[in-house]
Amino acid sequence: MININGLEFFTATNLNWLHILKNDHHKDILIEAFKRRVDKHEVSINAFVIMPNHFHVIWKVHDHIIRGDFQRDLMKFTSRSLMKFMFMNDDQILRQLEVKAADRKRQVWKRNSLAIELTTDFMFKQKLEYIHNNPIQPKWKLSTLPENYVYSSAEFYESGIDRFNILKDFRD
Repeated sequence: MININGLEFFTATNLNWLHILKNDHHKDILIEAFKRRVDKHEVSINAFVIMPNHFHVIWKVHDHIIRGDFQRDLMKFTSRSLMKFMFMNDDQILRQLEVKAADRKRQVWKRNSLAIELTTDFMFKQKLEYIHNNPIQPKWKLSTLPENYVYSSAEFYESGIDRFNILKDFRD
């Protein structure tokens, strides 16, 4: 039996499905943002995968944190960090992030990220399998085995290795 109380499946997608997260340095920015929030006891992360143009995570935002504020702040922080890194490296993708919005000149993430409350063990296991198998899908071919894809929690559940020190085993 999984303690699903408060668990959520969250997905964020890059604007226009651009492959912003194809670059490992960009993935590392997202990992550091996760780690910072885990270390501050704002969230527990059970599973994740970072794909070239989106990421999925199963997490529990802690009770003392307002979920909407947490998600907004995470997306804002990662947007700014990614754009700063791209500016520093004269990344050509910056031009594709330009938007005609009153509150910004560029945008990294699509608005209205997907958040689904996980209410059953079946839902949790379904999303966990989906996350771990995403990199091996024919569309992506990022790895031949889920546990060999570095930017995923599959290795953790296969071998116990948490290379980023951000995961909480759902079986605990």
